[in-house]
This record gives sequence, C-alpha cells and structure tokens, in this order.
Amino acid sequence: MIAAETIAFTGAEDNSLVGTIWDGKGHPVIFLHGGGQTRRAWDTTAQRLAGHGMRAITVDQRGHGESAWVVSGNYTFAHFAEDANAVALQVEEHFRVRPSIVGASLGGLAALAAQIGSPDLLESLVLVDITPRMDPEGVARIQEFMGARMEEGFATLDEAADAVAAYLPHRRRPRSLEGLRKNLRLDADGRYRWHWDPAFIKGEQNIDQGSAPFMERIMAALPNLALPVLLVRGVQSELVQEEYAREFVDRTPTASYVDVRGAGHMVAGDRNDAFSEAVLDFLTGDKAA
Repeated sequence: MIAAETIAFTGAEDNSLVGTIWDGKGHPVIFLHGGGQTRRAWDTTAQRLAGHGMRAITVDQRGHGESAWVVSGNYTFAHFAEDANAVALQVEEHFRVRPSIVGASLGGLAALAAQIGSPDLLESLVLVDITPRMDPEGVARIQEFMGARMEEGFATLDEAADAVAAYLPHRRRPRSLEGLRKNLRLDADGRYRWHWDPAFIKGEQNIDQGSAPFMERIMAALPNLALPVLLVRGVQSELVQEEYAREFVDRTPTASYVDVRGAGHMVAGDRNDAFSEAVLDFLTGDKAA
C-alpha cells in the first residue's frame, strides 16, 4: 500500500492549505471536497487511484479541516475558485504536467470556474454531483443541516451520528464513528463541532454572496470548455436533477455524465465502489459515454 504524506499549498490570499498525497508516481489528480467536508472524504478513492499509478492529492479547502480560517472571511465561490487555480498551478510547477481535478459540489464549482478563467489550467475535470444549475430546495436543505448545530455542536460522537443519520436516511449507519470523527473538531468546552469556519455560512462574504451571477457566468462559458469533463451524478441527488445533468452535457461540448444508483448528493460516501470505478475509467482513458 502506498503511504500517505502531508503536503502544503498556498491559497490565493497566502492562506495555508493542507493536503495529503498518495504518490503513485503518475498523473497528478487533485481532489476538492464539498462544503462542510474535509479532504478525508476522498481517502478511499485517492488510495485506489494511487494504486493505479496516479498521484492522488486531497486538499482541505479554505476554512475547512486543517486548512486556515481566512482572516478576511472571504468564502464566496469566487474565492474558492481562486484557491483551486493556485493549487493547480503549484501542482503543475512541481510535477511539470497539468493536473486533473475531481471536485465535489463546492469543490467542483471552484475547479470549473478556475478552468473557465484559465483555459490551460487542467488536463481534465470530474464534477461530482454538481452543475451550475441546482435545485434550490436541495441547497436550502443542505445549508439548514450545516447550520443547525454549527455553534451548539454535539456532546458526543453518537449525537453527531444521529444527526447525520436523520439527514441521510438512505445511508447505512457505520459501525465505527472514526470516519465521522475526522469531520469534527473537539473544542475546549468538550463539545464536537464541524471542522469548518462558521463564517462560511454566516460571514459577510459567505458562500451565498454573489452566487447567482457567479452561476450565470459559468453557464454562459460552458460552450467554450475544451477539456474532457465527466459529471458523476447520484440518482437520488438532492441538488442535480436529471434535466440539469442533460442541460450541462448539452451545453458543454466535451462533457459526458454517468449516474450512480443508490447514491444521493454525497456520491463518494454513498457508493464509493461505483464512484471510484467511474472516475478511474474516465482518467485512464475509458471515458464514460
């Protein structure tokens, strides 16, 4: 098994970004998680890609996991896109080749916007259950879950697991809570809180600020994308309806998409086997049709 090593990046505001690399010595693939997650969401898929000879690099985005909470409080989509651009350029400089990005939700939109702003940035792109058009009720439900215990936190890991189970009733509750522990921080008051900066939701420059014109700009630029793009959609997605996926592919000349049955918005967590297989097929040349 390839050993994981910690790797450091610098974001667009000189903010510290922390990552992990499983170095299979081949093509570099950057993984950007969704809002409220951490890089640990990718561990299983990253290890699998490294086992197939790729350099799998998972990154905690600004304000998440072990990466810095930005003093500016800048957590709009545009700011995450600037970080995605910065990380991709640093990976290219180090390995002398344009990387690919696998981005879930927030991470996918950040990577997509970065590529639109710098057309020579990436070799290819995988979007995990995200398109510029999203179901507003699904967005509201996700943000409601994220904000519900944002400040109060949880007395125990079991209490946090109960909240997740209520939010994701289709997913089997894990026997071990170690995976959940990685998405929580234990504060000085003895309570567990999500491993992200609350300003991401409630700050002046939170993730909702400017989101509508941001999405409109991305939609308008889709016909100009020239790199291979794969959209991996969860059939039970709360955000990406089938018509949104088809619209995205129709507008993007180089895009295709696959559905993962038995998965909702958290595709990699719901059906990691099928998800990893789709990503591997795409990155190794057997593009989904």
